[in-house]
Amino acid sequence: MARPGSNRRIGLALFAVVPVMTALSFAAVPAYSWFCRVTGFGGTTGVSVAAPPAEKLGRLVTVSFDASTAPGMSWEFRPMQRSMTLRLGETGLAFYEAYNPTDRPLAGQAGFNVVPFSVGSYFEKIACFCFEMQVLQPGERVEMPVSFFVDPSMVDDREARDVNDITLSYTMYPADLPEADAASEQAGNDADDDARFAAAQAARRPTIEQ
Repeated sequence: MARPGSNRRIGLALFAVVPVMTALSFAAVPAYSWFCRVTGFGGTTGVSVAAPPAEKLGRLVTVSFDASTAPGMSWEFRPMQRSMTLRLGETGLAFYEAYNPTDRPLAGQAGFNVVPFSVGSYFEKIACFCFEMQVLQPGERVEMPVSFFVDPSMVDDREARDVNDITLSYTMYPADLPEADAASEQAGNDADDDARFAAAQAARRPTIEQ
């Protein structure tokens, strides 16, 4: 039987983890994603370093797709399909669409997880737009792929084997522009400022000459 003091320390430690992980999720998306990949926290998926297994089970699962944007992200972001049904071990290919409706380049970094959490470690990504930062130019619209499979070994896990429906969710976070893009944006802003100044001077000239 656990001692009251021990339970209290465990409770305080768990309580402290929540605000730390919440802060990491907003302040440092790459660090948060790394933590989740290592620990499996929050249903984080795996990243496959090998081809999908040759064995494909007759068991079917339905994967649904979800998307959202974090506060401060001006992109429009959505899945291009609601769901797909595939066999365990079968490779799936899905697409997400992102659109930058603003008049300036914007960078984004996707965070992701899987629900139910118990199948996160069996959901293996082969390739994904979420592996690296994405930069969209003003008015640019892109389709971004994610290739994946659900590991057949899921059927050997008593907490995951009865799952038939899986939801893959992405949240797109704002990110700092790479230096080259930031410099290009600044040059464009300077050119716009010069053009506005020249136009203002031209508009004032007739008044001064009178």
